[in-house]
Amino acid sequence: MKSNDVIAVFSQNMKELRIQKGLTQEELSFKAGIHRNYISDTERGRRNVSLKAVEKIAQGLDVTIQELFSNSTIIK
Repeated sequence: MKSNDVIAVFSQNMKELRIQKGLTQEELSFKAGIHRNYISDTERGRRNVSLKAVEKIAQGLDVTIQELFSNSTIIK
């Protein structure tokens, strides 16, 4: 998997999971303890997030870290 691919998968999963849970970017940023601009940039694939940020985002979304990286995460 290429670096851009993993970022794209993570970004898409993060956004879809946030929307499924009915959270705004601002609400997720509060729950995760991360600035809203960071959330926005991450969802657009403009950030190469740290492992600590991945952990915080997973906790904010109440999902596993694995779900954020899975190619088949999006459950509708």
